[in-house]
Amino acid sequence: MAKTKMDHEKQGRDHPRIPDLKNKFLKGELDRREFLRTTTLLGLTAAAAYSFVDTFSTDLPDLISSAEAATPKKGGTIRAAMQVQDMSDPATYDWVEKSNVSRQMVEYLTITGADNVTRPYLAEKWVPSDDLKTWTFHLRKGVMFGNGEELTADDVIFNIKRWLDPNTGSSMVGMLNTMLKAEDGKDKDGKPIKVKRMIEGSAEKVDKYTVRIRLSSPDLSIPEKMYHYPAAIVHRSFAEKGANIAQNPDLGTGPYTLTEYKVGEKAVLKRRGGGFKYWGEDPLLDEIHYIDTGQDAAASLAALASGQVDTIYTLDLTLLGAAQTMPGIKVHEVTTAQTGVMRIQSGKAPYNDIRVRQAMQLAADNEQMLKTAHQGRGQVAENHHVCACQPDYAPLPKIKRNVGKAKQLLADAGHGGGLNITCNVGNTNGQWETDQVVVLKQNLAEAGINLNVNVMPAAQYWEVWDKADFSLTVWTHRPLGTMLLGVAYRTGVPWNEAKYASKEFDDLLTQAESTVDMDERHKVMAKVEKRIQDDAIMIQPYFRSVMTAASDKVKGLGVHPTNYHQWNKVWIDS
Repeated sequence: MAKTKMDHEKQGRDHPRIPDLKNKFLKGELDRREFLRTTTLLGLTAAAAYSFVDTFSTDLPDLISSAEAATPKKGGTIRAAMQVQDMSDPATYDWVEKSNVSRQMVEYLTITGADNVTRPYLAEKWVPSDDLKTWTFHLRKGVMFGNGEELTADDVIFNIKRWLDPNTGSSMVGMLNTMLKAEDGKDKDGKPIKVKRMIEGSAEKVDKYTVRIRLSSPDLSIPEKMYHYPAAIVHRSFAEKGANIAQNPDLGTGPYTLTEYKVGEKAVLKRRGGGFKYWGEDPLLDEIHYIDTGQDAAASLAALASGQVDTIYTLDLTLLGAAQTMPGIKVHEVTTAQTGVMRIQSGKAPYNDIRVRQAMQLAADNEQMLKTAHQGRGQVAENHHVCACQPDYAPLPKIKRNVGKAKQLLADAGHGGGLNITCNVGNTNGQWETDQVVVLKQNLAEAGINLNVNVMPAAQYWEVWDKADFSLTVWTHRPLGTMLLGVAYRTGVPWNEAKYASKEFDDLLTQAESTVDMDERHKVMAKVEKRIQDDAIMIQPYFRSVMTAASDKVKGLGVHPTNYHQWNKVWIDS
């Protein structure tokens, strides 16, 4: 009798690809980081994976020292300076700050730590089929929402269908592309367009605590995608109750509830009462207060220095020196795939001529932009938005700056007498954004391109971020390059601000997602990166190191590369 694709689950054995990964690790063909990440995605427990590499870790990766972990104290309040934004609908979040408030109330099927290892969370385990086209998630039993109802497969199915509904507008569409098909539809003006809709039967309730996801092609990173910050699991009554988690905090399973909330001012979270029994280990803090100090980075640091807050969301580069000299203040830094992408919409003149876009890239000095605009803190990038800190990154031959060739390309394109263009920038994440574009202005001037730097208020920038021909947009970290590229550049996805559409790119990206063997994946990713680099749709000069600062009485803080606040183990040494 033929075996089914899920036989390894029925027989209680590991996924058939795990033994090969173990052998490659022992032979030195696979590094520790990639072994841990890949085997856990394939269903091996984090404890078993760490044990195999002689490193033990069963807790969430808080990056805390053993001294700090030795005597944690329960109770107390942490006060954090961070923008308090509208956070009504987690499925449509476009800022990490929104999720940092709500993630204390609503949780995820999985959790990816700062060590890039994805662990079970609301799902106690997952089992991929041999061909990675079917994923079975087994939910924890006894997980309760704040409204007193138990989390079941019905809730998960509700969330998946809602994420993939084109009317929702969730960026999860870019993550779960292999659950979608393109159908004929119409835009808001009635013009015919292709609309991506969920394939019938791609999300199935197996039983009360089991959900099965079916994909049109293999995808190794499904568990990681379930921790994308818009993928929070809300109660199935969420839509009928107004689709607003701030007004209905009991529709989450987290240990905290929202007691005060005003956009632009404050959000106060307190441990749930009323006999609520949290499914996991109780967090140490009694309360978490987010205080909005505005977009003035100096105001946030001043609030920290004066003791009004205990930590800040991010430390602006211009204030790094000051923070390092403040008594009782500790600076935390981590290398990430966070970046500022100066993307180009190639469908509009003069950018519809690839020679113009290529000339811009050749005239740009990415290394100078990193050194000048970001004090050299980060990694030089290659205009394809995949970072060397991501395990699927494939190094490409370095392209040297060539102003002479840039001038020739412009002349061939009919702009030998010069070219005037504009780049929008909103300083949504700091002054480094404008500084980066100013360096680019100087670079392009050498090739005969006059760049106007259009500095806009942050709020105004976000009104047009996906409409302007040429803009700098800040993108946050994702564990994998494929995850980021799927959200930002796959044809027709909501966050594709460059309006990029390449079937070759889409097909290569899908192939990369489905390739488990890292050597083979690197070969595909080299083609993915080269395709987007050759199409010259961006100047993406560097990946940023990000920093935060906190009072030294805050213990167990750590820094997640995506700035996620995983604070269940944070405590205050008062």
